Amino acid sequence: MRFLIRSIVVSALLIVVSTSYNPSNATTSTSGEMVSDSLNTVQALVSFATKHLHIPYRSGGTSKKGFDCSGFVRYCFDKWNISLPHSSAAQSKHGETIKLDDAKPGDLIFFKGESSKSSRIGHVGIITEVAPGYVKFIHSAFKGGIRYDLLNASYYSKRFVAIKRLVQSVP
Repeated sequence: MRFLIRSIVVSALLIVVSTSYNPSNATTSTSGEMVSDSLNTVQALVSFATKHLHIPYRSGGTSKKGFDCSGFVRYCFDKWNISLPHSSAAQSKHGETIKLDDAKPGDLIFFKGESSKSSRIGHVGIITEVAPGYVKFIHSAFKGGIRYDLLNASYYSKRFVAIKRLVQSVP
């Protein structure tokens, strides 16, 4: 009987905590444009994305059963009420364009699709770490699902197109 009561109390607490979640000072944006916020939101976004490592790739996927690249980015940003389209090319039209040297965690990083000769954006990820000459990002890849990769890897450096910022850290 005690176990049953404890289980009910713990379940009730988990429900209350999960339904009262409110990202620190997050500003709603239905257009996917820049949102001003604290550094905590960027850290929380990157942490949230990281919790999905190893979920499989699924073409057109938008759930924990499987994500494609833009579905994963959309899913992560939606947690902070930032609405994005389900297309990497369409997502690239949102936010502020950032120079590579100014990239920060939480920024979106865009790539050409399968062909490095194409001019069309076909892939997107979320930057997780930046240092001089080093950009690490998380994304949903056809091989490996949700995983980390580095911009300086040959495959990605040949396909790099742009960086966009949707969440602006307040100094």
